[in-house]
Amino acid sequence: MSAHPIPDRSNMDISIHSSFLPHTDPEASLAFYRDTLGFEVRNDVGYKGLRWITVGPAGQPGTSIVLFPPSASPGLTDEERRTIEEMMAKGTYGMLLLATADLEAAFERVQAKGAEIVEEPTDQPYGVRDCAIRDPAGNLIRIQQR
Repeated sequence: MSAHPIPDRSNMDISIHSSFLPHTDPEASLAFYRDTLGFEVRNDVGYKGLRWITVGPAGQPGTSIVLFPPSASPGLTDEERRTIEEMMAKGTYGMLLLATADLEAAFERVQAKGAEIVEEPTDQPYGVRDCAIRDPAGNLIRIQQR
């Protein structure tokens, strides 16, 4: 018999508060998330010439994305930093999945704002309709129809 009983997981209250995506240009990332996606800017912190920018969807104050300078990650070697920069440039480092009630309207907005289009709205074989774009740092963003 265990001295520590197994907790009742049905009472857990865990939510996603913040996710982190790297940026290479804080001004370009700020403009993209604020002006192209329409997110609110919740925080913009500078430290030693670097910036951490927190954005999130209007009406969802408990969910945020922190855009961070990947070079500020502690413990990275120069080789690891170069690898991260290479992966970001190819769009294989960071990814975000968003959802909307009107995919066509969202796609038209991001396209009109000049976002880099990876894939136009498409019915995927795995059962969703979505599109894909890249943010200024190369992060892949898929937007699904809810």
